[in-house]
Amino acid sequence: MDTPEELQYTKEHEWLMIEGNAARIGITDHAQQELGDVVYVELPDVGKTLDKGESFGSVESVKAVSEIYMPLSGTVTEVNEVLADTPEEVNGSPYGDGWMIRIEIADSSQIDQLMTPEEYVTYVEEEAG
Repeated sequence: MDTPEELQYTKEHEWLMIEGNAARIGITDHAQQELGDVVYVELPDVGKTLDKGESFGSVESVKAVSEIYMPLSGTVTEVNEVLADTPEEVNGSPYGDGWMIRIEIADSSQIDQLMTPEEYVTYVEEEAG
């Protein structure tokens, strides 16, 4: 399982790259492995404001459809349009070309509730039993 050191993670298996008062968000390598081949990604419109924990879209794979949740409250400033035509980028490059949205962070104090790479690995191991 790949967990880049520069990212932060959630229990819902999203990753975040904090960039000042903004964040880039996607699903983790572990999540895409669990989903299998991604065939469709539904993302929100630019300008949509969402609260932490609210669903911002979904990922459909050959196995299931899974909701994706906001790790922080914020406003969507950019959507990865590439995923409309090539959703498989989520599998091939979950931390690169498979990113999903960028947001302007509404409440930076919520960043403290995210997990470090080490905490996320431990969480996934405990979740697996």
